[in-house]
Amino acid sequence: MRSVVQDQKTPPSTDRDLWVSWDEYHDLIEQLVLIVARSGIEFDHVLCLARGGLRVGDVISRVLDRPLAILSTSSYRASGGSEQGELYVAPSVTSAQGPLSGRVLVVDDLVDSGVTLAEVVRMLPERYPDITAVKSAVIWFKAISSFVPDFYVRFLTTNPWIHQPFEAYDHQRPRDLAEIRAKNPSS
Repeated sequence: MRSVVQDQKTPPSTDRDLWVSWDEYHDLIEQLVLIVARSGIEFDHVLCLARGGLRVGDVISRVLDRPLAILSTSSYRASGGSEQGELYVAPSVTSAQGPLSGRVLVVDDLVDSGVTLAEVVRMLPERYPDITAVKSAVIWFKAISSFVPDFYVRFLTTNPWIHQPFEAYDHQRPRDLAEIRAKNPSS
């Protein structure tokens, strides 16, 4: 069953706004998986940064057959998530495979200012001394970033605001979703 939200059309992209459909989003994740795989580097863990990196990390973890770990980070909390504020990095990583060690691939959806990825890459070996290498992978790498990811799919020279397909859920509540589904039942 396909979600009604997945069937919505995206507006045309501009230099200021990049609109991404579900199909394009999934295609970009698969491209990122192949870029990482073709590097020849074998990773011991995939660490996704929540929330934006959850879906990306899940797919990479599955295709590369590596354990998935999750680290919650947040800096876009002001103005409904559209304004960057102070960076918060959770005090611990969640993993069913024990503490991080060996080669770790840190995955997020994008690198904007670069502050989050730079801090995570810096602090991981401090928190987890058994880590031997940290690499980073994102779908979108903005030109304004102070951090250069090791792997990325798209370099964005105009630094647009990226409208990802799952953002349709940001302002919906159960009642809103029920109304949308009642008007457009899925097949």
